[in-house]
Amino acid sequence: MATDIKWIEEQEQRIPRGGVRTRFAPSPTGFMHVGNLRTALYTWLIARHGKGTFILRIEDTDQGRLVEGAVDVIYKTMAECGLDHDEGPDVGGPAAPYVQSERRGFYGKYAGWLVERGSAYYCFCEKCESEADSGEFDRADDPCRGLDPAEALRRVETGAPYVVRQRIPHEGTTTFHDESFGDITVENKTLDDQVLLKRDGLPTYNFANVVDDHMMGITHVVRGSEYLSSAPKYNLLYEGFGWEVPKYVHCAPVMRDAQHKLSKRDGDGTYEDLRAAGFLTEAILNYVALLGWSPRGELAEREIFSLGELAEVFDLGGISKSPAIFDIEKLKHFNSEYIRAMAPEAFAAAAEPYIRQAVKNPAIAPAAIAALLQQRTEVLTEIPEKIGFFEALPDYDPALYVHKKSKTDLPGSLDTLKKLLPELEALTSWDDAAILGAMTALAEREGVKNAKIMWPARIAVAGQAVTPGGAVEIARILGKDEALRRMRIGIEKLERA
Repeated sequence: MATDIKWIEEQEQRIPRGGVRTRFAPSPTGFMHVGNLRTALYTWLIARHGKGTFILRIEDTDQGRLVEGAVDVIYKTMAECGLDHDEGPDVGGPAAPYVQSERRGFYGKYAGWLVERGSAYYCFCEKCESEADSGEFDRADDPCRGLDPAEALRRVETGAPYVVRQRIPHEGTTTFHDESFGDITVENKTLDDQVLLKRDGLPTYNFANVVDDHMMGITHVVRGSEYLSSAPKYNLLYEGFGWEVPKYVHCAPVMRDAQHKLSKRDGDGTYEDLRAAGFLTEAILNYVALLGWSPRGELAEREIFSLGELAEVFDLGGISKSPAIFDIEKLKHFNSEYIRAMAPEAFAAAAEPYIRQAVKNPAIAPAAIAALLQQRTEVLTEIPEKIGFFEALPDYDPALYVHKKSKTDLPGSLDTLKKLLPELEALTSWDDAAILGAMTALAEREGVKNAKIMWPARIAVAGQAVTPGGAVEIARILGKDEALRRMRIGIEKLERA
């Protein structure tokens, strides 16, 4: 059962080399959490900034946690975010296959080779395959660690069930380098002989990552800082194989607040949740990029970056060791900036589904309402509550006609509407210029400021004090017949008040 060294050499020849190569390797266990999205984004940015290769790899070896349809969610999210991959399950590449369960044949061979090299051993004990480090530094050795290699191999060949464990040195220290945290040294006695290959022949997460990253020529590994404790064992695996260690980029956690990390288990937001909440993809990406990274030099004070601009300026030196707090109000600020900067046509298209939630009248053009909303919207989901009056005039209190700043009261508002109604009825064209002209002409004749005419008109056509747009725009969008009908209703209300 000796390792086929020729096969190993052939695999080495297949490894793509030269240039930056990064990978995003999600497990298909649900929607894309903010932390995973940040990992995907940083990994993509490193590749694009370095004119390198970005790889998508699906890590599905933990079969018990797989969620049906989750792979499709990964593809959809990556595509929506513009995080295009150069190699992956759907596009192929020189290091295929890119789905871990399809790479099953590799792991057993590499595990056997590692045993031969003395950095792993066969374990036949009845233990939990996924047992974790208990934290006790004086743990007794695994009984199989000292088993005669020939005896261990005999048991394997006779079909005895086994796992493969990493052989951690008892003495000395292991030092690894992280691009953000620098050099970190740990005592080997604090590390456990982790399982590398399970009884079913599938690898554990830690082992598969090392083997796959090497075989795919990965130069930079981006992951959360919770994996810092596993990094020494990764290093020892690379050393055991005689492989070059990639650059580690451990990112500090994204926090819900000062004490709590964002967590799937706690129901914290996914990318899909944020989109459903009315946030734009571009704003989400921009904000997520700054959760743990900041531009340096002359760009240090800048916040708004397109994805392409991020790829130009992203550098590892800007990654922070400090946790980042996910501030939904700050994200709203980013979102409003992106909304205001959109082309009117693009905003109208994005806003239309939300407009149609509240305004179903086909005679009212969504684009006309969108034009009033663009400079007044933070998130798209707030649109319906702002514009319901276009669909139906609310049953409002006549007290709304009293407005100190506009110097209006009930009798004055009644007088205004009675004088304005025939002026508007006489208009032969119904556009902003004509409607505004009628209102300002009346104000001039009455010797009052425009606001004293505009306020009663707006209350009459909208039935509420706070509206996107003023009396002129609302009347124009409603159409002449509906606007005049509402003014007549206003007159009746004031006459009864």
